[in-house]
Parts: sequence; structure tokens; C-alpha cells
Amino acid sequence: MRRAVCPGSYDPATNGHLDIIERASALFDEVVVAVGVNKSKKGLFSVEERMEILREITAKLPNVRVDSWQGLLVDYCRDNDIAAVAKGLRSVSDFDYELQMAQMNRELTGLETLLMANNPAYGFVSSSLVKEIAALGGDIENLVPPVVYERLVAVYAKRD
Repeated sequence: MRRAVCPGSYDPATNGHLDIIERASALFDEVVVAVGVNKSKKGLFSVEERMEILREITAKLPNVRVDSWQGLLVDYCRDNDIAAVAKGLRSVSDFDYELQMAQMNRELTGLETLLMANNPAYGFVSSSLVKEIAALGGDIENLVPPVVYERLVAVYAKRD
């Protein structure tokens, strides 16, 4: 079985994330969407909430499952028989960072990385920008899946 992981913080998941997950699911037998756990960072959504959202937005993809991981991604991949990482690239700066990570992961364990050019429609979309725009009352409805939009509106409505 060809298995890949799409790792990230997904705080929150965007249409750009979903695009990469969908495209990876067409290339691999199974895709694990893995939410990274970083106890030193306080996310807008808890890891459990992010996983719940990801399960909802990937429900139509039968070969996608959602999990979380903490520590080195290469260890998670080894423990879960995952041979490849699928990541999206929005810009040259993404490429510089992701290439370095891909080379290190390959050196550590032989883990391969598939760097996928993003859909140009999502090239400017990041979780950080989505949160900032939503917090300031901007319209992010076309940048995120509907469930994410609803949750962001609810979160920021509570803060007003």
C-alpha cells in the first residue's frame, strides 16, 4: 500500500490545505492528514477540534484518515509505515524551507517528500492570514471550507 502523510498545524484548515489533501488522495492508496501537536503553542482551535474539522472536510475522501503526532515526523512515519510526505508550495520561500526539511527527512530515514505546486487560486492563503482577517471582521468565506468559516465566525463573535 502506498501511504503518504500531509502534516501541518491546520489552525485552521484552508481551501489550499484541502486542495493538496484531495490531490494527494488521488496519488496514494491512503493519505494521513496529521495534525502536529506543539504544547508550547496555543492554537485558536484545540488539536481535537482541528482533527474534528479535518474529518468533516475530508469525509468524501474514503482513503483519507486524520491523526495527530508529536515529535519528529520521520518517527511518526516509521511507526505508521508511511513512505512519503505530501506538501503544498505557495511560494519560493515555501520551497526553500520545504526542500531543507525534505532533504533532512530523507537523510534521517529515507522518507520521500512530494512537493506539490499549489493551485494559484490559493497561493496567497495561509492560516495566519485567514485568522487575522477573520479577527478584524473581514470576509474569509471563499478561503476556507464552510465548516471552518462557521467555526471562525463563532470564535470571533464570542470575542466581540
